[in-house]
Amino acid sequence: MAKLKTIFVCQSCGTTAANWIGQCPQCGEWNTFVEDVTQVSSKAKSGLSKTFGVKPIKLSEVTIRPAKRLSCNISEVDRVLGGGFVPGQVVLLAGEPGIGKSTILTEIARNLGEVKVLYVCGEENIDQIKIRVSRMNYPAKNLSMLPETHLESIEDAIRTGDYGLVIVDSVQTLYTDDLTGVAGSITQVRGCTQVLTIAAKDKGVPLVLVGHVTKEGVVAGPKVLEHIVDTVLFLEGDSQHLYRLLRTTKNRFGPVSEVGIFEMNATGMQEVTNPSKIFLEQRLAKSPGSCVTVIMEGYRPILFEVQALSIKTSFGYPKRTASGYNVNRLQVLLAILEKRVGLNLSSYDIYLNIAGGFKISEYAADLAVCMAVASSIKDKPLAEKTAVFGECGLNGEVRQVTYQDKRVKEAKKLGYTNVVSPEKVRTMLEAMHIAF
Repeated sequence: MAKLKTIFVCQSCGTTAANWIGQCPQCGEWNTFVEDVTQVSSKAKSGLSKTFGVKPIKLSEVTIRPAKRLSCNISEVDRVLGGGFVPGQVVLLAGEPGIGKSTILTEIARNLGEVKVLYVCGEENIDQIKIRVSRMNYPAKNLSMLPETHLESIEDAIRTGDYGLVIVDSVQTLYTDDLTGVAGSITQVRGCTQVLTIAAKDKGVPLVLVGHVTKEGVVAGPKVLEHIVDTVLFLEGDSQHLYRLLRTTKNRFGPVSEVGIFEMNATGMQEVTNPSKIFLEQRLAKSPGSCVTVIMEGYRPILFEVQALSIKTSFGYPKRTASGYNVNRLQVLLAILEKRVGLNLSSYDIYLNIAGGFKISEYAADLAVCMAVASSIKDKPLAEKTAVFGECGLNGEVRQVTYQDKRVKEAKKLGYTNVVSPEKVRTMLEAMHIAF
């Protein structure tokens, strides 16, 4: 008979320890260790457990059989997944509360047409979901609801039913009597995810698990949860704006770092096929401190407007504030402008904003940030139809970035005839009477 053993597990990264520890030695988080119970069999402990009859397989003899994907009929979702759902694929969809996770899943179910979808609702009741689908003008004839949080009932529904897609909202609400802890604990979340993953792969049905995120913006629970699933998706966006980004950080069946863009409205989540045009349609012409840059989101180039505002500081220490951009990177770029360009920024408060409520972290936006700040300081707008991209080095040089041809092509497609790339940057700087 298996013996029970008490261990302590970090809720952040899943590190185990024999005793309680204040700070996790693996991830550095404080007060994240909770008590857990595991089973230790006497055979496994003594090393007597063995498996026979398993033979190695030559990789040269393995034939590749392309999987038949289930298209969502939503190009932005298919782009992120790599062409649609793969049979037996397990997807973890995470995002902040109220960002639209349930809405986009309902949108996927609506666009699947006659494909049967099982929706396990552990957080919402059926009446709430009925209100949402009515608002979306979705008759929901292909949608079957299962208001259940008990793992065994959900597993039985997956194995006995004939569904093309299963949605579990959310994995933190599931529990089983075979494991210790309450619903949402590390033991329950990990154990329930493993059982549902095995059931989905045995049945060959795609499974989408909705997960919560912590205040740091990562998936709640141990990192092992992300290792169990095949694909990890994040739904991001600013609650003050209408646009949402569906981003992939792990995908065993497609590219990583792809992005799908959606607009939240009264009837649901609508895909945005030309995001660059939407982000720039409200841009003011001939406005100092405004610069357009080209950012790669996966393999897709998108144009964003970088806005900078500089005012005389009222304090001895100038203020640096950034929205949608790393403030530490902004400090570095301002130091480059002061040292290499000769701009006096020590007496100015600098405010930087990425229009549209999105966050960009690619270094290709360095040059656009510098140009926007310089334009605001000089109170001179950049030339019309100008798009800028390039990485700035500490020595004042503008370095090459990836996919330069695609960036230039996308900018010219939207009418930006003056594209300032790293090769053309010196000519542009001379036109503004700024020299390194």
